Amino acid sequence: MERVQVWPERFKKFFLNNKFVVSLLITLLIGVTILVFSKVPFIFKPVSVLLHTVAAPLLLSGIAYYLLNPLVDRLERRSKVKRAYGIVILYLLIAGIITLILLTVIPIIRTQLLGLIDNFPKYSEQIQQEFVNLTGSEQFERIQGNIGMDFTDITSKVTTWATSFLNNAVNGVGSFVGALTEIVLAVVTTPFILFYLLRDGKKLPDYLMRFIPTGLQPQTREVMSEMNSQVASYIRGQIIVSCCIGALLYIGYLIIGLEYSLVLAIVAACTAVVPYLGPAIAITPALIVAMVTSPFMLLKMIFVWTAVQLIEGKFISPQIMGKSLKIHPITIIFVIIFAGKMFGVFGIILAVPGYAVLKVVVTHVFQWFRFRSGLYQVIEEKKE
Repeated sequence: MERVQVWPERFKKFFLNNKFVVSLLITLLIGVTILVFSKVPFIFKPVSVLLHTVAAPLLLSGIAYYLLNPLVDRLERRSKVKRAYGIVILYLLIAGIITLILLTVIPIIRTQLLGLIDNFPKYSEQIQQEFVNLTGSEQFERIQGNIGMDFTDITSKVTTWATSFLNNAVNGVGSFVGALTEIVLAVVTTPFILFYLLRDGKKLPDYLMRFIPTGLQPQTREVMSEMNSQVASYIRGQIIVSCCIGALLYIGYLIIGLEYSLVLAIVAACTAVVPYLGPAIAITPALIVAMVTSPFMLLKMIFVWTAVQLIEGKFISPQIMGKSLKIHPITIIFVIIFAGKMFGVFGIILAVPGYAVLKVVVTHVFQWFRFRSGLYQVIEEKKE
């Protein structure tokens, strides 16, 4: 009889009174509820359409907010101008800069870009002819015999892969046009969203705190502050580093006399937003242009690229980015590859800040679990 009464007490002690087990049960119930409702199309489809429509404008507005908010704060603090008026002044200044760029830089970019597109088939044929001449030489045949590798077969496989890649790209033109339309709509709506973010962004944490239980508000505010700091430092630092890389490469390309220097530098600056993998992608068009120009130009281009990467790695990134993210380079590479497989181009761009935010949340959840569960007290007492 006593044994029968002990089991309900043990069950109540180890399960019903255990906050960790109760949290798991609540999470399981929430997951089952979401799974059931996801089978009903008219419930989640409007939510998915809304998120798909709002995601791009919010993303662009968030990036612009982290870039422009320090300027608005400084303008409001030093000149004592009302925040709304300061935002309007900043908008007018940005509009003037964009107009100047459209009138001066865009025609040069257009000319170089059209020239590069027109000459690209000729460049590919020239590289192919050089490769054929190389494979037909006696020295190459001797090396091929010693290695035991059939380069003709490798060439055919690469050609097949390139053909299939181009076919897939052509087939994806329709989806690209649709994505371009969404981007245009996002760019049009972004200034309006950004205006209210810059004006009322500081009130957002206090507004969100209304929905958080009183006991969790201090820790939640700390988590939000760390997340904001991580994302802000990454976005500002990465864009500044990318602009510096583009400017240095443009100067270097001008010095060595490389064709299409402005377009190649802009491509490098845009791809440098992606850490580690971006520079490897950006060097490809520059290598092709330098290779078809002359072997000496290829050597000069490699020298310029190496010098810029050394300057960026040793001086620019440590000063601007610092080590605020505290993420290992190998982890960053794996995160970028995984995000690219899962979410495409946007996943590659948002991989590192998303991982930084997730790391902050997981770290605080683990600290909360360690404090609440009591599973780590014995180990800590033994160490003391």
